[in-house]
Amino acid sequence: MTETAHTSTSPPGKQMLSEQVYAHIRDAIMRGDHAPGDALKPQDLAKEQGVSLAVVREALVRVVGEGLADRLPNRGFAVPAFSDRRWQEITEARRTIEPVLLRMSVERGDVDWEARVRAAHHRLARTPPYEPEEGEYYSSAWSEAHRVFHRTLLEGCGNPVLLETFDRMWTASELARRWSAHHNPARDAIGEHRRLEEAALARDADTAAEVLVQHLTRTAAVLTGRLHHEPSREA
Repeated sequence: MTETAHTSTSPPGKQMLSEQVYAHIRDAIMRGDHAPGDALKPQDLAKEQGVSLAVVREALVRVVGEGLADRLPNRGFAVPAFSDRRWQEITEARRTIEPVLLRMSVERGDVDWEARVRAAHHRLARTPPYEPEEGEYYSSAWSEAHRVFHRTLLEGCGNPVLLETFDRMWTASELARRWSAHHNPARDAIGEHRRLEEAALARDADTAAEVLVQHLTRTAAVLTGRLHHEPSREA
């Protein structure tokens, strides 16, 4: 997954440690090692990783910047308590912004962009969504292929600031997906992605935007329903 850009004035050794701790915390949250609402205690993480509190805090600030943790006044850091409302807010943001970026991509994208979209879709279509050894959740390989396809569709817009916004929204969405997305044989995700590719490469901005909104709406309905009806995983 795409990492948020990070500039640090720390010495090289400390920066490398911070990078390692950041990756460890981020991966642990995405794997579901920490349940929604769990505290992320700098002291415990520092002891676990064998690093200083300063290194852990720097890493946690980066995780907060990606939307994978919250910084709570006088309470430190915690994994987001993922409610229906929070997911609905993320979905509203995605349905507002991503169709606009897709329209821009369809209008501005060049031949190289078209080739990247086709390649990204081919990779996604050929990657199994589930692997027995990874359990009932989407596989890591499929999740990455899925992210690359959606981001590539939007990269033709040529606006890195808007793409950074997409990256943050995607990361938050992926966290909800990892918590709740199980097998859904009734959904034709392959067909949805194929229609997105076809509309984009046909330079049909209206259809592409409409298909994307429908795609995001279906995902929101599935995840919101599961988050609401499944037993809480909070400790």
